[in-house]
Amino acid sequence: MARIRFDFGTVTLDAELFDTPTTRAIGAALPISSSALTWGEEVYFEVPVTVAREAQARAVVTSGEVAYWPDGPAIALGFGRTPISRGDETRLASPCNIFGKALGDVKILAKVRAGAKVKVSAVA
Repeated sequence: MARIRFDFGTVTLDAELFDTPTTRAIGAALPISSSALTWGEEVYFEVPVTVAREAQARAVVTSGEVAYWPDGPAIALGFGRTPISRGDETRLASPCNIFGKALGDVKILAKVRAGAKVKVSAVA
């Protein structure tokens, strides 16, 4: 299975990708450079990719799922509560395409600050 790496400078996180139309579109655009934004316990960043919302898109995700936000367009990495979460759920702003799963502890993303540069690249 294909993997990608999110490199925020002081924090790196690898993810395993699923076989989806979103994965293929993101993969074709790599490498991607952007600037991180934060929203509660979520890091997200704009990407130069346009993909339609997939049938299984959802707003409530499991911590560590790698999501593509069609309304952004952006990649969203939720690792806990956001301002619209109910209880302990991780709720993104609107339904997102889930296209991968982080490998390792996503809580490390709490160290990422808005404005941090991020590079997304394929892992051999």
